[in-house]
Amino acid sequence: MAGASFPAFLAAFVAAAAAACLSPAAAGEPLPRTPPGTPLSFGEGYTQLFGDSNLALHGDGTRVHITLDQRTGAGFASQGAYLHGLFSARIKLPADHTAGVVVAFYMSNGDVYERTHDELDFEFLGNVRGREWRVQTNVYGNGSTAAGREERYGLWFDPTEDFHRYAILWTRDRIIFYVDETPIREVVRTESMGAQFPSKPMSLYATIWDGSSWATSGGRYKVDYKYAPYVAEFADLVLRGCAARRRACDEEPVAAAMPPAQRSAMEAFRARYMTYGYCYDRLRYPAPLPECSVGPEAAAFLPSGDARAASRRRGRRHRTRGGADSAV
Repeated sequence: MAGASFPAFLAAFVAAAAAACLSPAAAGEPLPRTPPGTPLSFGEGYTQLFGDSNLALHGDGTRVHITLDQRTGAGFASQGAYLHGLFSARIKLPADHTAGVVVAFYMSNGDVYERTHDELDFEFLGNVRGREWRVQTNVYGNGSTAAGREERYGLWFDPTEDFHRYAILWTRDRIIFYVDETPIREVVRTESMGAQFPSKPMSLYATIWDGSSWATSGGRYKVDYKYAPYVAEFADLVLRGCAARRRACDEEPVAAAMPPAQRSAMEAFRARYMTYGYCYDRLRYPAPLPECSVGPEAAAFLPSGDARAASRRRGRRHRTRGGADSAV
């Protein structure tokens, strides 16, 4: 499913947005003078949030290791906030028994807008030994945490064996989540979503922490620190967006619609690897949220929103029995 580079339509958007952001007429602090999609070192674009010695830099600051142990987790954030853009990293997740461990790569403005924050999430949920990590995406707008828009997926590879790229493209009219250049989710802004579509500047975050209360089988399996330390590795960190205080952000080009080949790849991924979808969760949302377009594919999901077939839940690598958010 992976391609050699980002799709042409994505590269074109990033180039156009970067050109606008680097306009000499724009106000505010200058963005780093790097070509579109060029990774930044840690010192150029990021700052440590917490975890003291549990955050370590490697390769002259081009790689970051964040660690969870019995003492603490760790995390870092971008030095500035951005309004729209492309944000990505290559990530390698901890191996072995990782139940309860959460690695998050996300955008948020909760530090500025405590009650009306926006958020775009990649959350990686650990599992018991022999079971794969699960990936969860979520979208919040204007403090809409009561209306979670979670989706969960399996993957077609083992994310602990090597680095894989995870990216968020955020524009004024759509949000696309990517795994190794394959789009896995698109959220298109609709009038019915209103302010629940993220629209305020956000910073980029990466954290590792103890999610024992919920992350694996609803909290049944917790972090076992005899397997610690848990180390998540980040490389090729890309920040390409409009810095929050720049007037040029108002001139940002509108992203083109996803090309048919990319849309087919996304639909194939979702048909095979999606294990939970909020649009199909009739217990939580008896009436689907307004942006949901539910068709015949809903028959593949239980009333809980979990996928019915074991092959969908586990993908090709693990064909075992169990629920979509279950470790067994």
